[in-house]
Amino acid sequence: MSGTSWRAPGRVNLIGEHTDYNDGFCLPLAIPQGCTATLSALDEPVLEVASAQRGKPVEIALADLRPGLLGEDGAWAGYAAGVVWALAERGHQLRGLSISIDGDVPGGAGLSSSAALECSVAAALNDLWDLGLTRSELVAVAREAENGFVGAPTGGMDQLASVLGEQDRVLLCDMRSLSVEPVSFDLEAAGLTLLVIDTKAPHQLTDGLYGERRSACEQAARQLGVNALRDVTLEDLAEAMGRLDDETLRKRARHVITENDRTLACADLLRTGQLRQTGPLLTASHASMRDDFEITVPEVDLAVEVLLAFGAFGARMTGGGFGGCVIALMEPARARAGAIAVEAAFAGRDYTLPVSFSVTAAQGTHKLH
Repeated sequence: MSGTSWRAPGRVNLIGEHTDYNDGFCLPLAIPQGCTATLSALDEPVLEVASAQRGKPVEIALADLRPGLLGEDGAWAGYAAGVVWALAERGHQLRGLSISIDGDVPGGAGLSSSAALECSVAAALNDLWDLGLTRSELVAVAREAENGFVGAPTGGMDQLASVLGEQDRVLLCDMRSLSVEPVSFDLEAAGLTLLVIDTKAPHQLTDGLYGERRSACEQAARQLGVNALRDVTLEDLAEAMGRLDDETLRKRARHVITENDRTLACADLLRTGQLRQTGPLLTASHASMRDDFEITVPEVDLAVEVLLAFGAFGARMTGGGFGGCVIALMEPARARAGAIAVEAAFAGRDYTLPVSFSVTAAQGTHKLH
């Protein structure tokens, strides 16, 4: 059987951070940077995974495929192997397979390089093995790979954005129903750019800090007697804060409750073409992540501060936190000046120099050949 190649994008989350596993709302966009997976059949009962960005390929006997199999050196291959494992868990027959991946999403930046890898492999496998999976099923398989095989307790927004992304649209994702509403996000027409600053501060979701935040949210929901924090509205916030018995739980819950409200307000503005007016919501989101959810680091806080001083309509960290990227909604000329100013500020503090680029909302997972 001949091979097949599929490309899946990374994502930037415009707003709605750590709301996905709380059954809440988020507003991601697929970005031009992504991952291409080229798959072909093998006669032997093995899984071969190679990457243009890595050294030695990883080979796994299909009979040995299970979570925890790959050591630290081969952990990168787990995102691809996990997709094969997730399909086997769903009853699909395993067959020998060669997977070649090539990606240009910056690793460790919080732009979902992992979801891009998973979704490209899932879509290519669906094509190669003629599985007939729907796009929603591809999202579920990719998420199972990340949660069940890799062990990262993420909430599924990244895979939704990667599979379902649309050009010049953000996706309003309801993470309870998994319904998606494309909302116009035409930066060029608005005379704006979405600047991304990769701060190069380390970003790692499997080291426990992400899981701690998730556990705190679940504990807060139990104390409040709701299925998830999504069920607590902004109008209920004061009462909810009085019912929680721990300051950390109050802070974590307050972030999620207010972030859901900000996300829906942002979508309302975008529906009427008010891109610039979303800026204060983005900045308020960052303050909430910094002060209540406590997931920012000095590098991202500094980048946000500098970009706001250089005329950003709004700026915030994007992604799971503890490092990664900052986004800013800016006019193009100011964005160039702001990026240079962030570099100078980082140099002044002996931080690793950041990398800046602009993104637009791009097409989701699609076949190349």
